[in-house]
Amino acid sequence: MASFSELSSIYSALILHGAELTVSEDKIYALIKAAGRSGEPLWPGLSAEALANVNIGSLICEVGVGGPVPAAAAAPAGGPAPPTTAAPAEEKELEAKEEESEESNDDMGFGLFD
Repeated sequence: MASFSELSSIYSALILHGAELTVSEDKIYALIKAAGRSGEPLWPGLSAEALANVNIGSLICEVGVGGPVPAAAAAPAGGPAPPTTAAPAEEKELEAKEEESEESNDDMGFGLFD
């Protein structure tokens, strides 16, 4: 688990990025101090150094995606956006799976309210 000092340095770096300021050790330390907190002096420098050559905006967007979105999945420039709703066939499959899971609960020979 991350320590308070580590987390406060990371959150400070995100605040600086959100304010469109450069992420530096001094600014991270100043934010932590302005919040009335203190911590290990090692983390602001490590955080600033680690994020020095990183595009924080793209890093945030790629979290949970597993990396950059492939070009095939992105909408072409000026073209239509990819559909946001499931196709009718996919909806029917999902409904069938939901019904199967409901039926499997009834197969136990008793019901919750019997």
